[in-house]
Amino acid sequence: MKENTKKKTSIGEILGKGGPLIAVIILSVVLAVASPTFLTTDNWMNLFRQTALNSMIAVGMLVILLTGGIDLSVGSICAFASCLMGVAMKAGIDNSFLLIIICVGVGALCGLVNGLLYTKLDLPHPFIATLGTMQIFRGAALIVTGASPITGFPDGVTWLGFGNVFGFPVCFIAVIIVFAAFGFFLNYMPLGRKIYAVGGNTEAARLSGINVKNVQTFVYFIGGLMSGVAAWILTGRVGTVMPTTGETYAMDAIAACIIGGASFNGGKGTVVGTLVGALMVQILRNGLNLLGQQSDVQQVVIGAVVIIAVFIDVRREKADIKAKRLAQAKAQAAD
Repeated sequence: MKENTKKKTSIGEILGKGGPLIAVIILSVVLAVASPTFLTTDNWMNLFRQTALNSMIAVGMLVILLTGGIDLSVGSICAFASCLMGVAMKAGIDNSFLLIIICVGVGALCGLVNGLLYTKLDLPHPFIATLGTMQIFRGAALIVTGASPITGFPDGVTWLGFGNVFGFPVCFIAVIIVFAAFGFFLNYMPLGRKIYAVGGNTEAARLSGINVKNVQTFVYFIGGLMSGVAAWILTGRVGTVMPTTGETYAMDAIAACIIGGASFNGGKGTVVGTLVGALMVQILRNGLNLLGQQSDVQQVVIGAVVIIAVFIDVRREKADIKAKRLAQAKAQAAD
């Protein structure tokens, strides 16, 4: 009987940790059979380029979710940051480095505003603060551009979005570097461990001496920063900025994190899982495009996948709680 329990536990752990990757492999096989174009080199290079945008936003969303928070404004931040970069260019700034600093800096500043609104105003949930700023940043993007697209960016700005190194997209190479840095930060740096601690048990983190509000403000700053980086990649990829862009980015980023094993309850999630989740979201979109499905169908599918991922997460949480209680009961009985 004990052996059967151990086998079930090990299989559950394998599915829990490797489930998203297994799902990506199965999905890829299905799409390869359904569409002969799916496995072509050109399609996969395009897929990696498209994944880079969501990956950058998703890793920023991950650190927010780790604290039990959420940011609905990341798509609007992306649009606003890119639009201000475009306005700066039209105003006469032609230095690529300065334009990039404006784009990324505006994103970081917007994230900081989100964090301060949530922590300093003592709002009951970050959903409220970011729902408001989602509208504010989107409206600001429309105002500064006059609701018109801006084109004509210098090569120094667009290179990250469309450039290649030995035929491989530069933006996805950047994703690998950024995710490696985030993985090191979250697992080995004191502040990274504090982020997990705040999400795992906020009150316990506070009692242990962690400044919870500072940590919460910081993660929103990081979320905005990564949205600014995504805005830079987007501008390079399409060669233009539009104030209406990014309306589905928050949904895709949250989907990537949840599919990759993160939890809305906080304290759980990894950068590797988030990257796999971002790949899965983009593979779904790419495959549905190849099969001739419209964007509205894609949204339905992504939404359904998120619901399934959350359902699995809730069931896993309940199983973990039950296992802990059982272990405590056995320990007390042994004493």
